[in-house]
Amino acid sequence: MRVLVACEFSGVIRDAFAARGHRAYSCDTLPSEAPGRHYEGDVRDILSYGWDLMIAHPPCTYLATSGARWFPDRRPEQKAALEFVRTLMFSSIAKIAIENPVSIISTVIRKPDQVIQPWQYGHAESKKTCLWLKGLPLLEPTCLMDAPRSSILMEPGAKNQAKNRSRTCQGIADAMAAQWG
Repeated sequence: MRVLVACEFSGVIRDAFAARGHRAYSCDTLPSEAPGRHYEGDVRDILSYGWDLMIAHPPCTYLATSGARWFPDRRPEQKAALEFVRTLMFSSIAKIAIENPVSIISTVIRKPDQVIQPWQYGHAESKKTCLWLKGLPLLEPTCLMDAPRSSILMEPGAKNQAKNRSRTCQGIADAMAAQWG
């Protein structure tokens, strides 16, 4: 299967699919942190390349409700971010998963099909993540953990905070590859 992982610089999901024999590519405006098939640039340039599956992580800077207090000052950026999500969500790719934290996508475009947590996939972390799905089943939990903590989110001022918060946990990536691959 040809898999596009949009807005992923880490290669975590790309590599999970590649390990299962899929022809997987990541795409981001940033270079990949890990060697592998990676397109450095705008994902819109390669959306029509015959992908079977796309897992997309549109930047949440102007979408996440955690930043709602800044919304009034960022209307143009928010409008552009929502248009980017629509472009991904309504592309002609048959199977699509859009991943984002709790955001205005839910009220402006549509509600998510599923909300997942890292602690459902073997990571003792809490990070509510919404999935908007097209042509894919719900992602089944693989390894429930007790007493989740929220250290993924609690890094104020840390170097590379945005990058660290945006990485997909390996257990979630492995579940996606196993269940959607």
